[in-house]
Amino acid sequence: MKLKYIFFGIALVSLTSFSNGNLDTKYSKATRISNTIFQTSGGEKLIATSDCVGCHKLDKKLIGPSYLDIAKKYAATEKNINYLSGKIIKGGAGVWGTIPMAAHASLKKVDAKTMATYILSLKK
Repeated sequence: MKLKYIFFGIALVSLTSFSNGNLDTKYSKATRISNTIFQTSGGEKLIATSDCVGCHKLDKKLIGPSYLDIAKKYAATEKNINYLSGKIIKGGAGVWGTIPMAAHASLKKVDAKTMATYILSLKK
C-alpha cells in the first residue's frame, strides 16, 4: 500500500516537472482575434493560476456561481470590491447557496482585490 503512494507521488512530481515555461510570459501576451486585441488582465491571470477554476467558470455555474453572475449581482464599486476580496480570503456561505466557499487565507489582500476587480469588470 505504501508502495502505491510512493509511486503515485513520484508520478505526480514527474508530470508536473514538464511545465513549458514561465506563467508570466504565457499570460502577459496579447491575443489578436479578427483585428481586435485582448490583453489578459492581472486578475484573470491570478484566477487562472489559482484553485478558483475548480469551482467557478466564466459563464457557467459549477460548484459556485459563474463570474458573469457575480458581476451581474454586484456593481463595480470600491465597497463591493472590498467585500468580494474579503469573501475570497475568508470564504463564506449562504449568498449563493448552501455549499461554502473555501477560505484562501494565504492570498494577499491586493491580489484578492485584483481578482475581484477583474470579475466585476465582466459586467455587460
